[in-house]
Amino acid sequence: MTVQKKSAGVWQIAPPHPATPPRRRNAPRLPPDERRTQLLDAALRVVGRDGLAQLTMQSVAKEAGVAKPVLYALYPTAPELVAALLRREHARGMAQVLGAMPTDLRRADPDAEFIGAAMGFLEAVYADPMRWRLILVHADGAPSDYREVLTAARDQLLARCIELLAVGIRVRGGPEDADIELIGTAMLGFIEVLGRMVLSNRQQFPPERLRSTVRALLRTIPRASDSTAPVASEDSA
Repeated sequence: MTVQKKSAGVWQIAPPHPATPPRRRNAPRLPPDERRTQLLDAALRVVGRDGLAQLTMQSVAKEAGVAKPVLYALYPTAPELVAALLRREHARGMAQVLGAMPTDLRRADPDAEFIGAAMGFLEAVYADPMRWRLILVHADGAPSDYREVLTAARDQLLARCIELLAVGIRVRGGPEDADIELIGTAMLGFIEVLGRMVLSNRQQFPPERLRSTVRALLRTIPRASDSTAPVASEDSA
């Protein structure tokens, strides 16, 4: 409240100025790469909660705590946002798989390396179910070209598995005359099924519970009768 003298003997009492409403805080400015990470992390949380088909620009902006123009500045349309999310999660998933695979079986126990790689994959699925659901489970709302990316990446992964299997079978001493392509395809499909079991119920099918099943798969691939089969030399691999 203020009191002002207007003239001799005349005073005016003015009501207090209305409080200025607090200005809405904008999201802090971030470098573009950090902002993309923030937005894609928010999109992944939305997908994990609601499904890919229910992802909207509004839901992602709300989840990220930013105004929609901030989101539109980097991803002008929902399909572009979805494509960026799928590409990122697929690349990260493939890096996890390849990182768990052995690089050289010529001086190793192939069976132990296989178990280690399989368990590494299952533990990655267990740790990042939202990511792996986008890779291992058909995702409604995914663009058709993403399915082509998945197919191409799986073909490359299968080729790597067959390459390692050829060396591993030679090192472990059998089986002779093995159809390596058939065995590799079956083994990869088997491990993918176990991954989907983890996704279906992480409490019921934790990776450690599946370890014995992974070992059982190896028992279907016989070794040579001579358990002391020599290890392949570097020149022969």
